[in-house]
Amino acid sequence: MPELPDVTIYIEALEKRIVGATLQKVRLGNPFLLRTVTPPVSAAEGKQVLGLKRLGKRIAIGLQDDLWLVIHLMIAGRLHWQKPDAGLPGKRGLAAFDFADGTLILTEAGSKKRASLHVVQGDSDLAAHDPGGLEIFEIDRAAFEQALTDTNHTLKRALTDPRKFSGIGNAYSDEILHRARLSPVAMTQKLSAEEIGRLYDATRATLENWIAALKAETGDGFPEKVTAFRPDMAVHGRYGEQCPDCGTPVQRIRYASNETNYCPVCQTGGKLLADRALSRLLKKDWPRTIEELEELKRSTRG
Repeated sequence: MPELPDVTIYIEALEKRIVGATLQKVRLGNPFLLRTVTPPVSAAEGKQVLGLKRLGKRIAIGLQDDLWLVIHLMIAGRLHWQKPDAGLPGKRGLAAFDFADGTLILTEAGSKKRASLHVVQGDSDLAAHDPGGLEIFEIDRAAFEQALTDTNHTLKRALTDPRKFSGIGNAYSDEILHRARLSPVAMTQKLSAEEIGRLYDATRATLENWIAALKAETGDGFPEKVTAFRPDMAVHGRYGEQCPDCGTPVQRIRYASNETNYCPVCQTGGKLLADRALSRLLKKDWPRTIEELEELKRSTRG
């Protein structure tokens, strides 16, 4: 799912292309994309784009008459800037937003269509689409600590809670926790003041660095390589590969359709965190350290 750095780059690219332009037409390739009835999507046609906002992981396009198009890309939704009146690409094409100088196309890979478009009018209706999480670059350490520790959850859950912090998801939370040298399952209310400070700094630095990297990659073009898996990431999506800092194989915790990646040496003091499926299977034979895991692998191969 595109997170804060990716959505930031999308918005900056769109600002250069559509602010001040008139939205000529909206073409829907899939009627289930549109989740609102009033105002109708046709009300946006013929209106000038006045600005854009990020609401968590959502992109809000502001138009005349206080109209807003709120796009949530979910996991597999992506945006593309193409020539004027470009056609929608087969089954992946969900919507096209036509401007004089180009067409913004929304696609979604896979059979599960989760991306959404809401047409709303007025600040109060727009605010209903904001999960309410704090913007990490707008808060100080004290506000960060308050939000982090007002409930007792794992760090992974707290960082990715959109009601606590804006725009952080599965991918960048892994990177943040690796940079902070903290376990994803550490409990928020058990952190020391030093650890909270380290996490605050790591959150800002990680997001800042990735925004800069994505800007450099995109240049004056439109971001077409938005992905949660990047070769320069330290741990996310790198299960079994070497940690760039210590060389230990990156480990994972799998749950539902997601997984958390971490380095056991850098983040958990050498302890392996129990993967629900495998730990249930192995029970007492589940390896507790990276050394025990390597020994288990050797005995299995033998």
